[in-house]
Amino acid sequence: MIHGLLPLRRASQHATHRQLLAFRPFARDVQAAAHARSVQSSAWQPLRPPNPADLPKPKPRSTKPPLRRRKWVRRLFAVSTLVGAAYFLDTRFNAAALTRSYRTFKTGLIIGVDYKINFRAHPPFAPSIEEVHARNARRVFHLLEDNGGLYLKIGQAIAMQSAVLPAEFQKMFAQMFDDAPQNEWHDVEQVIREDFGKSPEEVFGVTFTGERGRGMMEKTARASGSVAQVHWARLPDGREVAIKVQKREIAKQVGWDLWTFKVVAKIYTWWFDIPMYTLVPYISERLMLETDFVNEANNAEEMRQLVAGESRLNGRVYIPAVYRELSSRRVMTAEWIEGVRLWDKEGITNRWHGGWRQGSPGAGGALLPFISKRNVKLDTHTPTGAPRNQFFKPDRSSWRGKDEKGGLGVSLKTTMNTIVDLFSAQMFLWGLVHCDPHPGNIFIRRLPSGEPEVVLIDHGLYIKMNPEFRHQYALLWKSLLAFDNDSIKDVVSSWGIDNPDLFASATLLRPYQGGDSSTLNALNTDGSGKDAQERAFDMQVKGREAIKQILGDGKKLPQELIFIGRNLRIVQGNNQFLGSPVNRIKITGLWASRALAESKDLVWSERWRNWVKHLRFRFVLLGSDLVFYWYRLKQIVGVGGGMEEEIEERMRVMAKDFGVELNHGVFEG
Repeated sequence: MIHGLLPLRRASQHATHRQLLAFRPFARDVQAAAHARSVQSSAWQPLRPPNPADLPKPKPRSTKPPLRRRKWVRRLFAVSTLVGAAYFLDTRFNAAALTRSYRTFKTGLIIGVDYKINFRAHPPFAPSIEEVHARNARRVFHLLEDNGGLYLKIGQAIAMQSAVLPAEFQKMFAQMFDDAPQNEWHDVEQVIREDFGKSPEEVFGVTFTGERGRGMMEKTARASGSVAQVHWARLPDGREVAIKVQKREIAKQVGWDLWTFKVVAKIYTWWFDIPMYTLVPYISERLMLETDFVNEANNAEEMRQLVAGESRLNGRVYIPAVYRELSSRRVMTAEWIEGVRLWDKEGITNRWHGGWRQGSPGAGGALLPFISKRNVKLDTHTPTGAPRNQFFKPDRSSWRGKDEKGGLGVSLKTTMNTIVDLFSAQMFLWGLVHCDPHPGNIFIRRLPSGEPEVVLIDHGLYIKMNPEFRHQYALLWKSLLAFDNDSIKDVVSSWGIDNPDLFASATLLRPYQGGDSSTLNALNTDGSGKDAQERAFDMQVKGREAIKQILGDGKKLPQELIFIGRNLRIVQGNNQFLGSPVNRIKITGLWASRALAESKDLVWSERWRNWVKHLRFRFVLLGSDLVFYWYRLKQIVGVGGGMEEEIEERMRVMAKDFGVELNHGVFEG
């Protein structure tokens, strides 16, 4: 043990020695400090803490809070949550009405800024003004396609206004006449329950399982439009009906859509100095009425009575009956129509295989023939992309022959003549005008006599003309064909229109050559010293000024003109599509002159004078016949496309001079 303590003692001594060596410098420092104090003149003072006021201010900590506690992150999260919740509620419970409005405002702003910057001879951000039109046409088309509903109606209206918009818009909107997507059955059932308080089975007495003693109804729509879709059904009493059901989302969307339409039109009116807003309230009112099927039923019944009371149309035109007891504000039940749509030219003219002295099913208002279940052949023709549910509707196309290439075997000339007669009588005789006569709303059937019967459906969009305006419009048409420029000027001036010559061309849908030629003179102004883009831009500026002249005084302008012009343009397109078989302008002028002579709103002496003028007017129209048959002859020998084609070509040249271009063949493809 003694041996073990010796190393420890030595280690302790070494450690003490090291500590002394380390302490020596410290001792020297203490001695130096004491020596310094000994030479100071001031008295010694004990150690005191420093004054806090003399200390420097503490520096703030630079440590950042966690990301989730930062203000901008919290605000971004709150805004994102709010927007997400609003989007969910809007799409879930409001039919995406707010989302659609936002999409419209955004697209409208982009288009407005684009035109404000680039509508000039040499656009700074586009190779040409045509490219500006093209990209904005695409923007509008995709907006209308994405929003659907009433926006599709706007697209169809754009597609028909060939003489107003640039060619790029026409080409883009030519496909707007396709069937719209249809809703699923549960949405249809919900609308029926909301309007009637009962299920479809209880309302219509139908079954979806083939139960005996009850009617049948198909869950797949046979047609689908922008506002509603149509289902076939057979009632328990054997009547086959078309049940038109409004799409469930329309009721929630229509108010927002029309409000958005008004706001955008108001902004554009101010921004571009074009008085487009003057007609917007009236257009919105008409579109709102189109969603009210009670209004549509009223129009259909009134037109049915008018046609039945007109001997020149009764037996040639048919309006389907409406069943009020099975109709409501959003559901309308009417007679089912078997026929050929106007756009099926071959189906109208091809050979008839239905037997001699027999008409097509339902022609003349006859009940559709009953087909036993043992011999039934189901009709499986539905719109592309429609949901596939069980079919019940029998196929009644045996008159097409075994190869199914047959047709009604009726004359296109007689068919189109009846169509022009019908809409002319609406404008000049009754003042109740169907404003959506596109080929999908016109059926053709074959009467037992072999003559065509025109069936008009979809009576939601109508305008009513008061007697004074109806007389003025009839006088305008008669004066246009008689080159009575004084009467033309008097009529259009009373409407607040500043350019009678241009308005005459817009009414006839062809260049009017009987006026003062102010329109053509404006187009032929000298453009020397300018390149092609500058001349084109000048013409487009003149086109914008021409629109302002046509609109004129918005307070005086009859607002019905916008929809009457739509009717005329669609009827012209129908005639052109069928190959211009009739002289549409002459037929329209004859009805205008005849209406002035037959009007019961005029005194007897004035009506008598109008009859004398009408007889003279018929001789004036012989010149129109010569022009028509000349174009017809050129069409037969293959050097022309008919009168409507020639008119379209002349309007295309005139429109091109104004910086726009017409789209040929709106209904083709």
